[in-house]
Amino acid sequence: MLTIGELACHAGVTVRAVRHYHAKGLLPEPERDAAGYRRYGADAVLELIRIRTLVAAGIPLAHVGELLHADEEAFAAALADVDRRLREEIRERQRHRARIARLASGSAESVALPPEVVAHLERLRALGVDERIVRVERDGWIPLAARSPERVAEWIERKREQLADPQLVDLYRTLGRALDEPDDDRALAALADRLAVRLARLAERHGESALDDTGLDPPLARLMDTLAFDAVPPARRLIELLEERGWTGWTRLKRVPPRGAGGKRSVPGGT
Repeated sequence: MLTIGELACHAGVTVRAVRHYHAKGLLPEPERDAAGYRRYGADAVLELIRIRTLVAAGIPLAHVGELLHADEEAFAAALADVDRRLREEIRERQRHRARIARLASGSAESVALPPEVVAHLERLRALGVDERIVRVERDGWIPLAARSPERVAEWIERKREQLADPQLVDLYRTLGRALDEPDDDRALAALADRLAVRLARLAERHGESALDDTGLDPPLARLMDTLAFDAVPPARRLIELLEERGWTGWTRLKRVPPRGAGGKRSVPGGT
């Protein structure tokens, strides 16, 4: 008969591990002898080695018990299931490593954004778009990518197509200039005039749906607008001025009946 220390030594585990397997119900706990010590038979060594082998193979303790007493068919099926889960865990860890590598080699933008969005922001910078506008775009992409990651590739492809149009690039640059006129309503109004003309040309060239092709839910669009207006307050006033000229929205840009400076919608033929 063996003491718990001798059992652990023969099986190549620690006494603490033996007690842990007792607590989990994997290894039967023998009765104590007259001196108050547990004594184990040789069969306990074999059982403990089987447990150790399964655990070392990555089998969760919750499944070790059923495998110890499974027939060949059930054993093979259980192992296949464990192997499937382990492969998925490996893939997930590889994804984690890839994210860590991207974070280590990238910028703060890569923390919350997929690589294609980071590349899009760099493209805007290369085109000479004001960094403040780039940051607004970045902040909008963060909830967008978190909410609908499966649509990021689709949206980025549309962005690539749009940035191939010099008029749209000029629109970005004009928005940047608006940020330098925070207290000059006349200058903002002049920019709004130019933006309204450019938007009309873009709508004529690509269709109005091209200016609002994201299909965002209104609450998410409002959140993104708020992020933009909080980051660059002149943008809010610029949108108000654009609404007087027949356009509204920042994230979801669309044509509306022009609103006069007095706050009323202009009605064709009205007085």
